[in-house]
Amino acid sequence: MVRQYAQEGKNVIMVFWHGRLLMMPLILSGYPDRRANVLVSRHRDGEFIRRTVKFFGVGTVRGSSTRGGISGMKEMVRTLRDGYDAVIAPDGPRGPRYKVQPGVIQLAKISGCPILPVTFSASRRKAMQTWDHFLIPYPFSRGVFMWGEPVCVNPDGDDQEIEKNTLLLERRLQEITEAADHYFG
Repeated sequence: MVRQYAQEGKNVIMVFWHGRLLMMPLILSGYPDRRANVLVSRHRDGEFIRRTVKFFGVGTVRGSSTRGGISGMKEMVRTLRDGYDAVIAPDGPRGPRYKVQPGVIQLAKISGCPILPVTFSASRRKAMQTWDHFLIPYPFSRGVFMWGEPVCVNPDGDDQEIEKNTLLLERRLQEITEAADHYFG
């Protein structure tokens, strides 16, 4: 799906649930012709993520809904305008789990870029006892990445449309996550 947008010369906003972030650098490295920046928290956990994704050739923008949100949003708009894809966990950094925060919809509205939901699961995995049920695949298990249908936001949309797209994105992310979790039976 990313390749289709690449052929059209369009940037995208990739989104995934916070608890699925462990394997996301792999999907980003699977598209070496694409450049991406991930929105990460200004918290010390964000610094660890920044260092990790840098290893995979992925840049970062610091900010979140709780710290540096406006500057993070401005930088993500700049990211998209500079030819990079934007990557966001829309339920982070503190949740609630599986609830899309409206910032990603605002980013799509401002930038005109489509939002692509993506998720990961594994045949054998452990969901941690954390707010996001952080998923860790067991060694030698099989994994699957799944893409959902894109969400396109009308740049002239009102608050009702923002809410409608927020719920639509949330539903699409939940559907593909459930499908990925059941993929191996």
